[in-house]
Amino acid sequence: MNHIKKLLYFVKPYWRRSLVALILLVAVVIMDLAIPRLIQRVIDQGINSGNMRVVVTTTIWMLAISVVQTLFALGNNLFSIQVGESVARDVREALFLKIQSFSFGNLDRLNTGQLMVRLSSDTTIFQRLVQVSLRIGTRAPLLMVGSIILMFVTDKRLALMILPVLLATSAVIVFFTSRMGPLYLTVQKKLDRLNSVLQENIAGARLVKAFVREGYEGERFAVVNEDFTNRNIQVMRFMSTLSPAMNVFVNIGIVIVVWAGGIQSAQNGVSVGQIVAFINYLNTTMGPLGIMVMLANLVAAATASAERVNEVLETVPEVQDSAQPQSLPEGRARRVRFEDVDFRYNDGGQVLSDINFTVESGQTVAILGATGSGKSSIVNLVPRFYDAAAGGVLWNDMDVREARQSELLMNVGVVPQETILFSGTIRENIRYGKPNASEEEIVAAAKAAQAHDFIVSLPNGYDTRVEERGGNLSGGQKQRIAIARALLLKPAILILDDSASAVDVETESKLQNALKEWLKDSLNVIVAQRISAVLRADKILVVDEGRIIAQGAHHELMENSDVYREIYDSQLGEGVKMEAAL
Repeated sequence: MNHIKKLLYFVKPYWRRSLVALILLVAVVIMDLAIPRLIQRVIDQGINSGNMRVVVTTTIWMLAISVVQTLFALGNNLFSIQVGESVARDVREALFLKIQSFSFGNLDRLNTGQLMVRLSSDTTIFQRLVQVSLRIGTRAPLLMVGSIILMFVTDKRLALMILPVLLATSAVIVFFTSRMGPLYLTVQKKLDRLNSVLQENIAGARLVKAFVREGYEGERFAVVNEDFTNRNIQVMRFMSTLSPAMNVFVNIGIVIVVWAGGIQSAQNGVSVGQIVAFINYLNTTMGPLGIMVMLANLVAAATASAERVNEVLETVPEVQDSAQPQSLPEGRARRVRFEDVDFRYNDGGQVLSDINFTVESGQTVAILGATGSGKSSIVNLVPRFYDAAAGGVLWNDMDVREARQSELLMNVGVVPQETILFSGTIRENIRYGKPNASEEEIVAAAKAAQAHDFIVSLPNGYDTRVEERGGNLSGGQKQRIAIARALLLKPAILILDDSASAVDVETESKLQNALKEWLKDSLNVIVAQRISAVLRADKILVVDEGRIIAQGAHHELMENSDVYREIYDSQLGEGVKMEAAL
């Protein structure tokens, strides 16, 4: 329950509406408990005595109570729904904002499918708990306690005889509810896995189609779907045995009341109206027990969901400002230096070792290497997407870990490997990082990114809508829009992480010329596998297995680095000529 208690913080702003809902609910319970006493009066003082006046007046009172009870119940429902929906909205917003604060390392551990379940399914389950608690959660125990008290008021001997049945019923409920929490937690974990596979397949539907892997993915989804279904069946099968057990105890209680009450009635020890009222109170006691079982199911599910929601809300971003963050040195970055940098991801495997290099203002540094060599890991340390495990990344001689993150990120423009465009127009995507950019600035950035010509050729130009994940644009077009988005910021440091891989060589050459002019006072870092993208760089770093094995200008590396010459020959030199000859 501790996890649920933590989330009650979100209910606090709506305590007035919650209090009104509970007051209305208490009034409904009092009216519920009054009905059996009125029925007893109708039987004993009206029907048995032949007094029609008592029958009519009591019936009118019962009808009036029913009308008022209905109005109060409607009011309770209205306020309960308002509170529940408001709480769900606030929890979703808190989760969303928390996810936005996550570092890359946090996102590596919590994948998209898991986060989507927490934002949707887990939040909805907690919302249901809030609503049900305000509508019937308090009503059930109040009805049960009130009914037990009134059973003793009606006839103590019958109440004492029925008490063991109530205790046995309560013990059965405790047994079931104690085992439901772990069961529901396993169900939510299976749902996590199901959603992860579903999200991957929806996002990669085109790739699945292209590789004719529909059958394989169908089988993979069928396995996790079947696993989720079987776990649900196990939980429902366990819970389905509770209702028959409850019915047995209810029937035993009624038999005891009818048998013992009948004997007492024959001896004039209890009236028929008392027996009827007692049976009504017994049902009113057992009914709330059933409601409490349903509530216990919901509490068990909500406990599992609350634990998962709290896991997100309590996650501490791995990269945070220091206790006393400093502002970046005034002016643009003059130098970025890596000093003996080591780095590893969450799994602990060493990714980078002993990285040392310097890039000066106006320079372009290119990082070249095979897939998995550590190129992207190097550039991710510059804007502090991750922190170095050892050594330091220095911005004008200041360790980036001492700088204020917001300032650091505002001065670094990043075009990642995976091109991400948002729903909206091309114009909105380009000015994403600078919403108040003028039309002239947008067009200038697009021209520098070699995107203007193809944009104006589209039917709606810059107002062309971008479909989901940029499905109506080619890979090269999406990359150029992403580059324009970064250029619009005119950042002090521009990082292009293999972000022109889908652009043809001629366009790439024009892009490099434009970038040199556009960012002549910036530090530019280019990550590439294609050697044509790095030839004009002032400094080229050759990376292999997390280490810089060579660095220098193109002509220097051609003289001093066997690895660089092999890459050059395979792509642009003798290797190309030999392939052409074959």
